[in-house]
Amino acid sequence: MSGAIFAIRPEPGLSATVAAGLTMGIRIEGCPLAEIHPLPWQAPDEAEFDALLLGSANAVRHAGPQLARWRGRAAHVVGEATAQAARTAGLSVVSVGRGHLQPMLDDLAQEAPLRLLRLTGEAHVPVTPPENVSIDTRVIYRVVHLPVPPEFAARLAQGGLVLLHSGEAARHFSAECDRLGIAREAISLAALAPRIGQAAGSGWQRVETADQPTDSALLALVRDICH
Repeated sequence: MSGAIFAIRPEPGLSATVAAGLTMGIRIEGCPLAEIHPLPWQAPDEAEFDALLLGSANAVRHAGPQLARWRGRAAHVVGEATAQAARTAGLSVVSVGRGHLQPMLDDLAQEAPLRLLRLTGEAHVPVTPPENVSIDTRVIYRVVHLPVPPEFAARLAQGGLVLLHSGEAARHFSAECDRLGIAREAISLAALAPRIGQAAGSGWQRVETADQPTDSALLALVRDICH
């Protein structure tokens, strides 16, 4: 595939993806099309819960000073990037998923009854806990989408490959391309998961999905597409 490669996720994930790409010999142009804004929230009594449930590193970054009350406490996290953020914050990571919360929750079905506090963003994937697990959810941040800048629109009009890390990003990017009259058939998409590729809709030159919902797997997919 010829053409530029673009990442549009918000910071600090964007810089991490660009840097990881360079280590794999992939030059990625970054243009964040979203920002993460923390929301005010009231932490419940931590004694009422056995562990935290974290589906994104953003839940750690934007929890604010109230997260300090959980230092040393258990946390179940969606993936390794979230695990790293949780450990840095002083949490004790007891289970790490493979990019999806639901399978990790299903694995807890044989455990003793668990009371989990889920810290998450305003737009989050619903989960169904097993009978022995109860979840109390607190929304602590919001993703604010940004318009495509004129310079980026001009680059996109020339075609290329765009990395998509979330369903919300996929829908926003699709809407922006339509708003600006950027031809979908000139752009290929590399999605972190099938639901993300589906959220982007149809009409693209090609849509490929990483074999695992991790940034490293997504970059490996990009490398394969480009070579």
